[in-house]
Amino acid sequence: MLIRSFPAGAFGTNCYAVASGPGAECVVVDPGMDAVEPLARMLADDGLKPVAVVLTHGHLDHTFSVLPVCDGYDIPAYLHPDDLGMIADPVRWHGPQLAPLITGLRLPDPSDVKLLEDGALLSLAGVDLTVRHAPGHTQGSVMFSVDLGSEFGEAPGLLAGDVLFAGSVGRVDLPGGSWDAMLASLRDVVLPLDDETIVLPGHGPATTIGRERATNPYLAEAAAAPKGRGL
Repeated sequence: MLIRSFPAGAFGTNCYAVASGPGAECVVVDPGMDAVEPLARMLADDGLKPVAVVLTHGHLDHTFSVLPVCDGYDIPAYLHPDDLGMIADPVRWHGPQLAPLITGLRLPDPSDVKLLEDGALLSLAGVDLTVRHAPGHTQGSVMFSVDLGSEFGEAPGLLAGDVLFAGSVGRVDLPGGSWDAMLASLRDVVLPLDDETIVLPGHGPATTIGRERATNPYLAEAAAAPKGRGL
């Protein structure tokens, strides 16, 4: 498995390309702000050809470049249906502080976006991605489990979006966010994963589930949360 990434735009959103190897087709994950040109350079470095864009959630720092990327390569985008409102009405869902960034922004028509379903297996470009719905940061936040192969010691991988970071978790104070839902996602979706799982987050460095289980205070809080909370 080949995984390449770069931090896009002022928010440093990690944009990933996932492929079976150099010179192959690939899946692009979360093309954020100012991502078009650096993505093109990254793809060219390994001779990768994108076949789809998959989005971990609908926030602009993860979706800003989705339309030019999809139009430029003539490929579809995938998003959980609970976050389609962020494309249809971005002002409502991003708060007033991001309003200047939204002026003149072109996003895909929501009817053209393919929908992600919890538990679904996406087989794209020779890569199998399992969709894990994990609301809290947004209502439609998802993570993608992926088999990283021998290059990573056969460890499983997790494209975590803004659910889990090294030492932290995603914010829940924007419209659609919920701390109770985040706790439930951490408890029910993240904590059952193997300690060896390599976490590839939406911002910041990679980590592992084992490291976060041992050191991340938010995972400790989630582990102690009563089972009914967040449901």
